[in-house]
Amino acid sequence: MRVCLVGAALAVASPVLAGPIGAIDLPAGRLGDAVLALGRQSGTSIVVGDPGLWARRVPAVRGQMTARAALDRLASVAGADVVEAGPAGWRLVPRAPRVAVIRKTLPKVAPVVLPVDVGPDIVVTGSKRDVRLRDFAGQVALLDGVDLAFGGAGGTEAILARLASVSSTHLGAGRNKLFIRGIADSSFTGPTQTTVGQYFGDLRLSYNAPDPDLRLYDIATVEVLEGPQGTLYGAGSLGGIIRTVPNAPDLATVSASIAGGLSATWHGDPGADLGATLNLPLGERVALRVVGYGVSEGGYIDNPVRDRRDVNRTRIGGGRATLRLDAGNGWTVDLGGIGQWTKGDDSQYADRDARGLGRGALTRSSAIVQGFAAEYAMGQVVVSGTIAGLRVKSSTGIVGQTLSERYDATMPTGDAMLPGGDPPVSSGPATTLAASPRVFAQRNATMLIANETRVWRPMRNGFGWVVGGSFTHNRTRLSRSLGPVDAPAPVTGVTNRIDEATLYGEGSLELVRGLTATAGARVTRASLAGTGEDVAPARLEAVALARARVTADRVETSVLPSASIIAAVLPKVSLYGRYQQGFRPGGLAIESDFVRRFENDRVRTLESGVRYGLAGVDRAYLTASVSHTIWQDIQADFIDASGLPSTANIGDGRIWTFGATGGWTPVPGLTLDAGVTYNDSRVNEPSVALYVALARMSQVPNIARYAGRLGAEYRRDVGRDLDLRVYGWARYVGRSRLGVGPVLGEEQGDYLDTALTARVGRAGLGVTLGVTNLTDSVGNRFALGTPFQVGIGQITPQRPRTVRIGLDAAF
Repeated sequence: MRVCLVGAALAVASPVLAGPIGAIDLPAGRLGDAVLALGRQSGTSIVVGDPGLWARRVPAVRGQMTARAALDRLASVAGADVVEAGPAGWRLVPRAPRVAVIRKTLPKVAPVVLPVDVGPDIVVTGSKRDVRLRDFAGQVALLDGVDLAFGGAGGTEAILARLASVSSTHLGAGRNKLFIRGIADSSFTGPTQTTVGQYFGDLRLSYNAPDPDLRLYDIATVEVLEGPQGTLYGAGSLGGIIRTVPNAPDLATVSASIAGGLSATWHGDPGADLGATLNLPLGERVALRVVGYGVSEGGYIDNPVRDRRDVNRTRIGGGRATLRLDAGNGWTVDLGGIGQWTKGDDSQYADRDARGLGRGALTRSSAIVQGFAAEYAMGQVVVSGTIAGLRVKSSTGIVGQTLSERYDATMPTGDAMLPGGDPPVSSGPATTLAASPRVFAQRNATMLIANETRVWRPMRNGFGWVVGGSFTHNRTRLSRSLGPVDAPAPVTGVTNRIDEATLYGEGSLELVRGLTATAGARVTRASLAGTGEDVAPARLEAVALARARVTADRVETSVLPSASIIAAVLPKVSLYGRYQQGFRPGGLAIESDFVRRFENDRVRTLESGVRYGLAGVDRAYLTASVSHTIWQDIQADFIDASGLPSTANIGDGRIWTFGATGGWTPVPGLTLDAGVTYNDSRVNEPSVALYVALARMSQVPNIARYAGRLGAEYRRDVGRDLDLRVYGWARYVGRSRLGVGPVLGEEQGDYLDTALTARVGRAGLGVTLGVTNLTDSVGNRFALGTPFQVGIGQITPQRPRTVRIGLDAAF
């Protein structure tokens, strides 16, 4: 019989398992692999002596807990008992079958009634106070990092593939905007703050910059909390938050992993990817974890005008490093840095009617190269520990992010933007080359400095709370130029600055067993300032005074209350209701040659939902919710009279949203999952200035009314310690509109995306074969390539069918 010894017996024995609370991060999969990870993280010896028990499947276990609590959770799911194995370790043995107790005085057999085993807890760390998923009032998705990297570590696309509720623009890696739950503002990268807050650990990735699209190498989990999440996360969380949690440095074990692959794209160029991770203890109390990667995605768009094929190759390189110091007494200090560089040789869009003009569907007639480059860098310091049984964490970070873009601004001969913003009349994409080529260049440079410090008491004895404060400084400079390709002239730009100070708190109380109420509030004071860049000199004193008033400093104060209640009506069934608010501060935008102000906007959401079972724990699970959102003073983009994108408060709106996700394991090894979302959005009270345009197009932009997905995963042992894993999914995105008003009324969406991936191997070595876009469909993920030719037929097609073969190894 095989005996598996996990970890190493240290100078701490069984008291370690029952001792201090620490960060536990155990992967889903085989019990043996999870126990290996627990041994490394806690410095304990754990023995699994039964091969069948070793191979049993267990869910991921993460959160702040003692190692003994984590081991008990694993044992409970695997059907095992924990027994002491000498003074320095523990042993897991198969649980003996329960035998019915027969009372001799009764003629019938009467089994002993056992308490219901509700299974292990799953902790939502994005709650900022370690709330159990069973007690969390709201829609949350917990995505395992191993699953997201299956078949090659992608970026945000990997999250979109697994969730129906998250959507995105598709301008290219490093320049997209994300949306959750029907809350979308615009298609462009401008001065408005994002509607989705993105976090890496406890630090915000950006403020009013696009999604940096970091590659998901060596990630523990990704949490998606549907919004608004204003009380805990403040400005820019109207739609929700996406929180990426990396694997932490391991103080006890030297380990390394590497994964790479080669890909071939139909109608396009080949690609490649490579990533590696190294964990290196530097002593008893210090460890370093380093990740590095490089990706090259082959192009597939042809440009016959420039006689170039496959022009849109994208290259991504980056990495991160974290140094962890165990300061003793339960305190740790993490010093880290992240860097990623993205370069797109050309834009991702094609001409909508290219096939009708006798060309292939994946072609674009453009006189100039429309490349882009995105750079992202972050430095961070995170200090965490305990004081008198309370958890404390302070996170400080500095971020620099730059996005440079080029757009084809060539207009057809005789065409011009009509008064009122109507699009020019044109016979098709080919006519755009009749005039001399012009280029519009834009550079968005952002610097963010942020700190958050919080103290919390996890839910114990029916009571838990969190209190915190934060300070954020953000500066964004948007500079632009327009004109001939060889000599574009500067045009009006803008700089926005904001200093934001916040205090927040939230608490939960179990009113009666199974019924928990939560309430909280956030108070934010934001100081805003800004200036125009390359603004034409004011010839009139009245104009100069008006401009000064627009750009003058101002202060905004926002109070965001929240309340929720959740009731466990059955052992696996919970009902909840919640009320939450969110906001975004105002700023300065550019319209033609002028800089003008737009005001803050705010959402109020009332949501109710039901949850049955837990993903990864129960054989079947289902969550569903319906919400109603009132959105006041919506910040959104439109095309101004000069043909350039601008930002304004377009009015008030309302959104009805229904979402549901579920899964089922009909037989061991086979898991099915599905998700669906429905959004009904309206700008029902357009602003007076934009009333005529909005009366013709009132749907909130970029959000499909219908979206859904299906997934299936199959696992089985194929002998000699080899496992087979196959995962496939299909995701449908319904029709939506590019923006508000007639110019941005272009239709997009209505496409099906698919993928199938298989891996054969063991935990330390495996081979992967994957195929994306199985049907090789073109689709239209996004109806914008350049804002200067909106209305004459643009699509952003799906990447054609791509086959990837990969190899991964761990040491």
